Amino acid sequence: MKVRMATALLFVSVNVFSQSLESLKSLTKKIHDANYTMDFEPLADLTYPIIVEQLGGRSKFIEKVDADYQNEQFRKRIQIEHPTFQYSDVKKIDGKMYCVISYYNPIRYFIEQQLDEASGAKMAAKLKITEQATQTIYEPKRNTINVKRNSRLIALSDETTQNQWKFINFDDAAQREIAGELLNENIKKQLGL
Repeated sequence: MKVRMATALLFVSVNVFSQSLESLKSLTKKIHDANYTMDFEPLADLTYPIIVEQLGGRSKFIEKVDADYQNEQFRKRIQIEHPTFQYSDVKKIDGKMYCVISYYNPIRYFIEQQLDEASGAKMAAKLKITEQATQTIYEPKRNTINVKRNSRLIALSDETTQNQWKFINFDDAAQREIAGELLNENIKKQLGL
């Protein structure tokens, strides 16, 4: 009898975990698609609520992301429509569920005003830091900067999300900064951040 109960409990927990992982994979695709197509409404719904709140609420969050993608200086576009996502183990830390998702996610900046070689190289160097890129290349004939980078999303499920997966986008400097305050050193260490 005990063996049957243990087996049933194991089956239920494995089934719940696999459903949770499948849900996470579906939501990861949705957040990437929203970024790729520049459909920023779903981003506000998929982003960890405390992040949205600290960035001024839903409408301010959407305005911020839109300005991050297109403004008077540049237009930014993600280059890979269907990246390969790599998922860490799902970890329960302090009653919250976490998963780190990483993927190759290059972007291209289309600069609105023609840059000379020196200005292009300077902007590329700056973007290498802000985008945490492995490489940036100024392309003078196109007046673009190609940014090679690996992206990370932190998926988080807790009471503030009604135990649904929500994301912190570590490509976004403001979200990274807020996450630095939200996640204690123990969590950062366990997630490898």
